[in-house]
Amino acid sequence: MDIHFELNEVTKKLPKHLLKFVLKQPYDDYTAQNQAVWRYVMRINVDYLSKVAHSSYLQGLKKTGISINYIPRLEGMNRILKDIGWAAISVDGFIPPNAFMEFQAYNVLVIASDMRTINHIKYTPAPDIIHEAAGHAPIINNPEYAEYLRRFGEIGSKAISSSKDYEMYEAIRLLSILKEDPSSTKGQIEEAQKAVQYLQKHMGELSEMAQIRNLHWWTVEYGLIGSLETPKIYGAGLLSSIGESKSCLKSKVKKRPYTIKAAKQNFDITQPQPQLFVTPDFAHLSLVLEEFANKMSLRKGGLKGVVKLINSKNLGTIELTTGIQVSGVFTNVIFDKENQKPIYIQTSGLTVLSSRDKELIGHGTQQHKDGFGSPLGKLKGINIPIENMSPRDLEAYQIYEGKQVTLEFEGGVVVKGEVITGTRDLRGRIVLVSFRDCKVTYKNQVLFRPEWGIYDMAVGKDIISAFAGPADVNSFDNLGKISVTKTNKITYSKTELELNKLYQKVRTFRDDKATDENQLTAFFLTLKNKFENDWLLTLELYEIAVEKNFSTQKVILIHLQLLKENIEFSQLITDGLELINTNEL
Repeated sequence: MDIHFELNEVTKKLPKHLLKFVLKQPYDDYTAQNQAVWRYVMRINVDYLSKVAHSSYLQGLKKTGISINYIPRLEGMNRILKDIGWAAISVDGFIPPNAFMEFQAYNVLVIASDMRTINHIKYTPAPDIIHEAAGHAPIINNPEYAEYLRRFGEIGSKAISSSKDYEMYEAIRLLSILKEDPSSTKGQIEEAQKAVQYLQKHMGELSEMAQIRNLHWWTVEYGLIGSLETPKIYGAGLLSSIGESKSCLKSKVKKRPYTIKAAKQNFDITQPQPQLFVTPDFAHLSLVLEEFANKMSLRKGGLKGVVKLINSKNLGTIELTTGIQVSGVFTNVIFDKENQKPIYIQTSGLTVLSSRDKELIGHGTQQHKDGFGSPLGKLKGINIPIENMSPRDLEAYQIYEGKQVTLEFEGGVVVKGEVITGTRDLRGRIVLVSFRDCKVTYKNQVLFRPEWGIYDMAVGKDIISAFAGPADVNSFDNLGKISVTKTNKITYSKTELELNKLYQKVRTFRDDKATDENQLTAFFLTLKNKFENDWLLTLELYEIAVEKNFSTQKVILIHLQLLKENIEFSQLITDGLELINTNEL
């Protein structure tokens, strides 16, 4: 596989199926205006967040080497992040939740490397580099929070989705792309918005993945920490939004204690949040996560677990009491209606058998390309489960090589055939029995016919775990779907390209510090004549004029005061002016 990004000690551990989501950061595509937007947001944020963010934020900015003046290069971030055991990779917008969580489990921050446009400078519904790099990265400098994030990814990547979850992911991805793209029409955005709203109303019971995504949203993205009365900000969505980072602390936004109930609280990614959850400390986040994990099929297994996998219509795994794991797309389960216990499970298509998350030799997708089925439970009339039988017990019950046997299970499944061999684990427990000339039946239903070949029967009394994805990540070649909806690369008009040249010129003015007043005055007049409504570049010129004590600052300030009459960017100009004036005091 062609690796198009720099590997370090952390990213080298990523499984191959995640690498297809990784893109090379398109650093040369960032315009001078993009850089100006980054600088504005970062300067405003750092000034404001120093008062209201968790102390780890400012410490983390310094530790992770994130510059206030320039959009960070991921290569540079990686070199610094590796010192705290993390890495960062670039992706195209939202990626599927399971993949996102799995990256976290490997201590890798997923960074959507697109940059919000000036029209969405306060907040963007699409993930961008301000949100990801300046929001997520600084807080992971806190060891307790970093471990929570890793553990969240580990558990979250095993959460079972519903068949509608992927539809919702695609709908939200499309809406976020359209909202951020300047070329999108009003009709396109409205249609995408309606699709999201329709799915939100018709999702049915929340899946495990939907619930854990809620927990992720109310902590990692929109979390507050401390007391209900005076909380601090630590969620990346708030840290990266110059609008919502201020409004979220006002009394109109309800503050609730963070508990497992947050898993049932849905959110709208396109709107400011009407309520937020407050954790007393980072340790409490892990307590709630463990409480939720204890309710997941990952730890409970059973009939409900396999039914969730069937309903998901996606690749999943069940683990039996022997430790043997069956990974595939589950399509059927026969169960005892009286005690609600599964007595036979069935997959279709490519299936793999594993133990301790490692594929069993000879039991990969080539061996089980047409699915797999196996009975569960104890044999009828025999108290010892097969898994607990010693070699002597197996001989006593006629279960040994070359023997023609009929095994009738308590649930009613009958396996009749010649035993070829048994597979044992390291502890000597039998986990798999293989038969030839085998017929498997349940009542009048034939589950396996002799002409289908060798029958491999997984041994296990109960299902102790059920989770999304394969047991061995290397077993399946094409894990995870990449969305066909791509983020649109913005095409700039001649006028916009000309404006970007002006932004680049001002950046040069500031970096070189060699501008004289005549140059700056002439530049300001050019800007005012050609782009009279561009407030951000005017603000940057004013900053330079104030710094150098040019008399032109008065003229520029008058123009900024006029621009403030436009309510759309009135507050943005006010905040920028306050910052400039404060820094000059």
